[in-house]
Amino acid sequence: MAERLEVLSSRHFPGLLAELGVSLAFTTYQAGKLFLLGSGYGGRLSLFERTFARCMGLCVDGESLWLATLYQLWRLDNALPSGQVHEGYDRLYVPRVAHTTGDLDVHDLAVDRAGRPVFVNTLFSCLATLAPRASFAPLWRPPFVSRLAAEDRCHLNGLAMAEGSPAFVTAVARSDVADGWRDHRRGGGVVLDVRTDAVVAEGLSMPHSPRVHAGALWLLEAGTGFLGKLDAAGRFEPVCFCPGYARGLCFAGPYAFVGLSKPRGSRTFGGLELEANLAARGAEPRCGLLVVDTRTGEVAHWLRLDGVVEELYDVAVLPGVRRPMALGLLSEEIHRTITIADPAPLRPG
Repeated sequence: MAERLEVLSSRHFPGLLAELGVSLAFTTYQAGKLFLLGSGYGGRLSLFERTFARCMGLCVDGESLWLATLYQLWRLDNALPSGQVHEGYDRLYVPRVAHTTGDLDVHDLAVDRAGRPVFVNTLFSCLATLAPRASFAPLWRPPFVSRLAAEDRCHLNGLAMAEGSPAFVTAVARSDVADGWRDHRRGGGVVLDVRTDAVVAEGLSMPHSPRVHAGALWLLEAGTGFLGKLDAAGRFEPVCFCPGYARGLCFAGPYAFVGLSKPRGSRTFGGLELEANLAARGAEPRCGLLVVDTRTGEVAHWLRLDGVVEELYDVAVLPGVRRPMALGLLSEEIHRTITIADPAPLRPG
């Protein structure tokens, strides 16, 4: 594949970001890129990218951006004081801290009310947090998973927070054997309430990216291609068809931002209802972002990526940010960027 990237968006997408006062961050593990998308000059998009190995889950925590990569969790901190710009950018995310976890196949990532990162440890089928002298500390696992084992038994993947605590998770199947989830991709998916261990929805196909928004639990049924939400009885209500394998969901105002991927011809992606749903609509799968108006279920805006990037994982809103950038680990700029904190007491306390 040629090392090229073509970006095309709907005409008023930059204007929407400016109107909402937000920017977006999104990841591709297949190409190993963190993208930062904002509104540039002259009504154009600003797209900035940095390379991180197999980057997946994203989380915004105030002025920091957490990022799950192949074997580390990174925290990138904004180095710019309020109102200051750097080369036209109003956020400068600097990689400050990396926690080495080993390859846990970390999917969704969040920060709880105590400032503690909580992540979906897909390899060990559990929710986990960081530990100072270990790869991770387990927090919770589904009741049908009998023990911690590096076997990806149910493909636990999505995490929804509510009031600063883990609330809901998605899994592809209720399986308790190594790699067992692959045998139940079309209808074995479940949503569980972490607080009660209860299954609140079932019969789903490859559910991902649960998010609590405006009093409802939204998620992506990647196996069929629909963005939707759960009703009071736990039934999945489709809201909008998304032409691609849907993963990554966030909200700003009434709009949902959805990540799309081109399904690979593999046992993971092949044979899903998504294929028939695309064919029925005369559509080819896309890689990019879809902006859905949750009030109407209509697609308001879109962004398409063609070339080296074919799969996305997560999408996050950066509130109050117009045009973000980040330092990379290999550029000389990170050598020269030095910031000084307020003076600290010589003798704490």
